[in-house]
Amino acid sequence: MATYNLKINGKSHQVDVAADTPLLWVLRDHLGLVGTKYACGTAQCGACTVHVNGTAARSCMMPISGIASSEITTIEGLSENGDHPVQQAWDEVDVAQCGYCQAGQIMTAAAFLKRNPDPTDEEIASAMHGNICRCGAYHRIREAVKLASTKI
Repeated sequence: MATYNLKINGKSHQVDVAADTPLLWVLRDHLGLVGTKYACGTAQCGACTVHVNGTAARSCMMPISGIASSEITTIEGLSENGDHPVQQAWDEVDVAQCGYCQAGQIMTAAAFLKRNPDPTDEEIASAMHGNICRCGAYHRIREAVKLASTKI
């Protein structure tokens, strides 16, 4: 066990965990930030996506020891009132069905649009390709990302 000082959603947190504990479990089990979801456990589906220093990253396979000095943003920290342009677009397009993958989808889209605020449809499809939606809402996801790009 070791003590790690973390900066998550702009706040400082201290946790005592094993060095190989994945960030996902620190967020959910130690800090009560349950918006980030567990799904595949192999960093393949994107449900656990958070921002690490502004870049979308899969938290289920990321050991806490490798990111202790990083700035981490979860879906809870994306915007104070749920009014980030991507969140607004998600609501306007009515993307979510079951909603399980949506936090990861939104975090991926927000990081992508920060790097590329005026993407083509092909760039959106490519950026969102690694996030799995079991409900098959891909068309609405791409539509929401395109809409959000007009608001950023």
